[in-house]
Formats: sequence, C-alpha cells, structure tokens
Amino acid sequence: MTLKVLALGGDGIGPEVVGAALQVLEVASKSIGLPLDISEDALGWTAWERYGTVIRPETLSKAHACDALLVGAVGDPKWDHIVIEGGPEDQDGLMKLRHELQVFACLRWARAHAALLEHTSFKPEVIINTDLIVIRELCGGAMFSPTRGIDESGQSRRAYDLNEYTEAEIERFARVGFEVARRRRKRVLSVDKSNVFIAGKLWREVVDRIGKREFPDVELTHFFADNAAYQLSCRPADFDVILADNLFGDILSDQSAAVSGSLGMLPSACFSHLQEGGRSERPAIYEPVHGSAPDIVGQGIANPCGTILSVAMLFEYSAGEIDCARKIEGAVDAALNSGFATPDIGGDHTTQQITDEVIRQFSRL
Repeated sequence: MTLKVLALGGDGIGPEVVGAALQVLEVASKSIGLPLDISEDALGWTAWERYGTVIRPETLSKAHACDALLVGAVGDPKWDHIVIEGGPEDQDGLMKLRHELQVFACLRWARAHAALLEHTSFKPEVIINTDLIVIRELCGGAMFSPTRGIDESGQSRRAYDLNEYTEAEIERFARVGFEVARRRRKRVLSVDKSNVFIAGKLWREVVDRIGKREFPDVELTHFFADNAAYQLSCRPADFDVILADNLFGDILSDQSAAVSGSLGMLPSACFSHLQEGGRSERPAIYEPVHGSAPDIVGQGIANPCGTILSVAMLFEYSAGEIDCARKIEGAVDAALNSGFATPDIGGDHTTQQITDEVIRQFSRL
C-alpha cells in the first residue's frame, strides 16, 4: 500500500531540513519497495504570509487523510507582534495541528553518538551509551488551557495560566509511555510536582495505578521535576523512558538534547495511538526538536540529522518498517563517524553534504 506523507516545511530552516529528510525518505522507501505519495503545504508564518492564517482548513483536511506528516519548525520573531483571536492552539499553526490530530504523546529521543562525545558539555564517560526517550504530553496542561489571561482590575496586573489535566488524559498518555518502555528496557520514570501541585497529585496517582495494574512487568519510578532535571544532568545513561506533562516535558526534552551534542540531532514522533505491529491506522507527526533558527536561514548549514532521524521514527511507528528505521539510524551514525558534521556539532559540512553522505551510507548497509 502507498504511504501518504504530508510535508510541511514551516518557517526558517524548516524547509531546508525537511527537504533533506524527504531525500532520505524517498531513497529508503524505494529500497524496500514502498510506494510514496508525498504532498507539500505551508505552515506557520510562511502560511500567514501566503494565506493570512497560520494553518489553512485545507491543510488540516490533508493531515487527517495522510499516514504521516513530516514537519519543520515554526516561528519567526518578525511576527511576534501579531495577536490572533482564539485559544492557544489558534496562535500557532503547529499547536493547532497537534490539537486537531490529538497527537498527545510526543516521543523525543536523545542518545549519545560516539562521534560526538567530545562535542558535548558532558564528560564522555558520563554520557556514553545514553539512550533515552522523553515522552511529553502534548495536548493538555498549561499550554492548552483556556483558563488564562491578564486581569487588570486591581492595582497590580495579575497573569494566570491554569495547568489542568483530566484523569482520562493522563491514563491514555501513561499507557503509551508504558507500551514504549515495554519495547525498550522496561523502565519508566514519571515526573511531576505532586508535593506542590494538585494536578501533580492526580498525575502521580493515575500513572502509578496504570503501571501497577496494566504493566506490572515495567519498573516504575516517580521523581519530582526538579530532581529529575538534576539526575538527568548527573547520570543520563541510567534513564530509559521519562513521562512528563506538557510543561515539564518541554523542558526536560531540551535538556536531554545536551547528551546528543545539539538540538539539531534530536528527532521526535507525535501520535495518538501506538500500533502493536504493521502500519499505523492514524496520522502521526514527525519533526525535529529544534527551532526555526532564523539566524542561519539560507546559509545551507542547518543540521538535517534530527529530521532524518525523525524519518527513521516514521518508518518504525507509521510504516511498521523497523528494519528500515534501524538502517537509517545506522547511516546517520556512519556519516558522523566518517567526520561529517554541520557547525552546530563542530564541523563545516553543509546540509546537503551530510544528507548525501547519509544516503551513501544507507546504500552501503
């Protein structure tokens, strides 16, 4: 069956890295005889400039009809003054897309690459063999709460954002996290601030119940968020799967990128359903973790590895082609081991040079 992919380059360097990843996607698909149907559209402020909206209804319709979306970063400082009516998801095309598809589980994968051990802020012996996934709840919490605003009725303005979760939201998220851990090393760390926040108390209670009742074979540990951040800095190799809400997950996933040498190395997969095997029945979003990097747009030096590794996750979670996914990951490692690197990871190669080398290495594996 044909794999339908919607490519949304987004803003800044987004189109550059998505374009590079599409080259790898096409080569990899051809190697296993998987037909592709790739369409492209605008997202974010690029869409605003063309259509006067950060994401068109037509784009959302395409998203619902595809198997997977390959998305670049969104955001541009020159549009920071624009205020769009509606909830938080209406202010950002990518947030709208995530909310529309209800891709509530975001897997952000960080690992220490042998070729980059000397290019991180860690001692190599601290991060060697690190391979962890931060799973961020993506459709709830403070990021999406409609209860927010600035109250100017008093002598001093008061700003507020309500961090809220329902039991059902936590349950569905926890199940995906435990399922992912079951496919790895069967260890889960759940992060909260249950010592301070009521929402954190419910989070811990529900995750604990789901773990004990439905996943007794998976080891579960609970940390407060501040301790999790500290331990992640001290002993990252000890972690396997970290579960966190929208806010803490956003922070910890960026922190975990330090073990990989750059945000440009981190891929992600966002979905609402974890398929047991074979092709997924629902669309998922695959994207690099980094931002739009407007300072290097058009220079041809953006790191494509995070987006290429997102394609590997696409093959694993949407196409059900795990062997092909591992082959892409091996090709990225081989390219790095051969000395190919963009400036963010200590090299002077271009986006296209690294992409070409990954494709060459893929063909050799």
